[in-house]
Amino acid sequence: MDSIKCIGLLTSGGDAPGMNAAIRAVTRAAIYKGLEVKGILRGYRGLIFDEIVPFQSNSVSNIIQQGGTILKTARCQEFQTVEGRQIAYEALKRENIDALVVIGGDGSLTGARIFAQEYNYPIVGLPGTIDNDLQGTDLTIGYDTALNTIMQAVDKIRDTASSHERLFFIEIMGRECGNLALNGAIASGAEAAIIPEISIQQDQLADLISNGFRKSKNSSLVLVTEGDITGGAMAMAERVKIEYPQYDVRVTILGHVQRGGSPTANDRILASRMGAAAIDALLDGQRNVMIGIQNDVIVYVPFSKAIKKNKPIQQDLVDTLKILSI
Repeated sequence: MDSIKCIGLLTSGGDAPGMNAAIRAVTRAAIYKGLEVKGILRGYRGLIFDEIVPFQSNSVSNIIQQGGTILKTARCQEFQTVEGRQIAYEALKRENIDALVVIGGDGSLTGARIFAQEYNYPIVGLPGTIDNDLQGTDLTIGYDTALNTIMQAVDKIRDTASSHERLFFIEIMGRECGNLALNGAIASGAEAAIIPEISIQQDQLADLISNGFRKSKNSSLVLVTEGDITGGAMAMAERVKIEYPQYDVRVTILGHVQRGGSPTANDRILASRMGAAAIDALLDGQRNVMIGIQNDVIVYVPFSKAIKKNKPIQQDLVDTLKILSI
């Protein structure tokens, strides 16, 4: 679009490995296309508190391999109000920023959608979240790195579990989405994954015990998605101590280690492709869309579809884990 001369760029919500690769790609693709770039620090908070800095090509040198986000991220309650979004819009106008690229997860894109509708403002989103819980894209930036981190951690825990013949519950991030726990269990050879998508329908712990899931093994690893729906690993362990005292139970909560680390090649490539595509989308007149990837092809996904809750779990993955855990 001829009217777009300058873009703003921010990261919001939980950090994810590959965000820096996306920042690099957006910045350099924009400069390549003749656009000015301004980085907005600390997410939407930076718009409200005027933390906006010019970005050049060398501003994003030597960051593709870094975890986290050089733009920082923060919660911003002010942006959730009409008054706060008005301040943000005035800041964009004052800085002559004609369009915005937002890198983040469900909450970040929800905020982008509301703002874009209120002010008829061009925004393109990039799916930056380790949970892989956004609709319309096969993968999100950071998911592959987090999955590899989980696999490596579970591999180490297996050594202790086998030595002591213990049942380990390992808590994984995700809350309402069990992708990390399910695929992490398959990748690490764990016996089971307790995930929210199934917990709503049935008592997974009772099913595991009643099916004799340890009948051929001296140790077991069960990955549990965090959050209120499953109850988390601690709740599972407490239940076992009361209902099945014959088991020697231990708990490991992986926590924020899952968010950190240098992004994998897959996440760097994904973030680079999506970042460049975000600039193409804006110049093609797209707005209120998230850049997604389906069958290895870049697609534009309307915000209204991307942030829809309850991305379905793949039943074949559930079946595969069950078959391979005998």
